[in-house]
Amino acid sequence: MTTEQHEMLKRINEYAEEVMPDIDPQKTPISFQLEKLKPIMQTIADEKGVEINDVFIEYMDLASEAALDMENKLQESLKDIDDDDRK
Repeated sequence: MTTEQHEMLKRINEYAEEVMPDIDPQKTPISFQLEKLKPIMQTIADEKGVEINDVFIEYMDLASEAALDMENKLQESLKDIDDDDRK
């Protein structure tokens, strides 16, 4: 993930926390979440000179990549804990 991509993901996530502070992403329809994120995605699209759909697709890719990275780090830390317990 490039610095620019990381900043975009951070910016959208911060906006999401601001406009949807108390939602459960697992129980809230994605259509509702996307509608709430539309203003920041449109702003980013305008700044980059691209369509909002391009920002949406990039955001989804980056969010998936970030979630996978977090899962891998969690698995690695659990492995380290398990290894320490066996010593």
